[in-house]
Amino acid sequence: MNLVKDLYNYRELLKTNIKKDVGGKYKNSVLGVLWSFINPLLQIAVYALVFQVILKSDIDNYTVYLCCGLIPWQYFSSVVLRGAATIIDNGNIIKKVYFPREILPISVVTSEGVNFLISTIIILGFVIFGGIGLSWNVLWYFLIFAIQFIVSIGVSFIVSSLTVYFRDLQHLLGIFIQLLFYATPIVYAISSVPAGLQWIVKINPMSYLIEGYRAIFYNKTMPDFQELLIALAMGIVLCIIGYFIFKKLEKKFAEEL
Repeated sequence: MNLVKDLYNYRELLKTNIKKDVGGKYKNSVLGVLWSFINPLLQIAVYALVFQVILKSDIDNYTVYLCCGLIPWQYFSSVVLRGAATIIDNGNIIKKVYFPREILPISVVTSEGVNFLISTIIILGFVIFGGIGLSWNVLWYFLIFAIQFIVSIGVSFIVSSLTVYFRDLQHLLGIFIQLLFYATPIVYAISSVPAGLQWIVKINPMSYLIEGYRAIFYNKTMPDFQELLIALAMGIVLCIIGYFIFKKLEKKFAEEL
């Protein structure tokens, strides 16, 4: 409740930070917001070439299948990597002015969420022009997005606070994200994972969320609500643990920065 109260009292600062993040991401760039489309399209092209053309994946409409997993994953990875640096990057402000420090990681998650909403146009384009089409199940998108937002908040709280004390974590997270990418059913189907290794996939909330996005866009079916409930439970636990860690460590942010 204190967090909600602080966010409400400092809502203008939160709005300003989000606008600055969204508008400043491609500031002074010639193509500007178009990079929100170009970056994922280039990645889709590379992975489609490797896994469909070279490795001969047998998944139908593989490019569409890949797109439904890769775009949400980019949102998650951006939150982790940018979230890890947000306290350090705003060190000068933290040492001079008081404001709820939670605003910084929440701003990153929200601004990247806006970019994700924009990038979802790519998924819609691939689904429509790839011959799959849309169904009313696409409306479940907002529920899945909300759960991913909760998961992202929890993760951002953890990485943003820990990185202040362990600067090497920023570099380790880059490696971790690469490993986690291949431990998430993005370029392959979850059914192809050996039974003895499926626990690795199932402890990852992004696995359930990506399967949810695939259900509504690629399969045109309702998402598996049991899986979404598991992802939501994981997100809530991450938020509670993350907030506890954040509040515990924020007391000495100024000293460490």
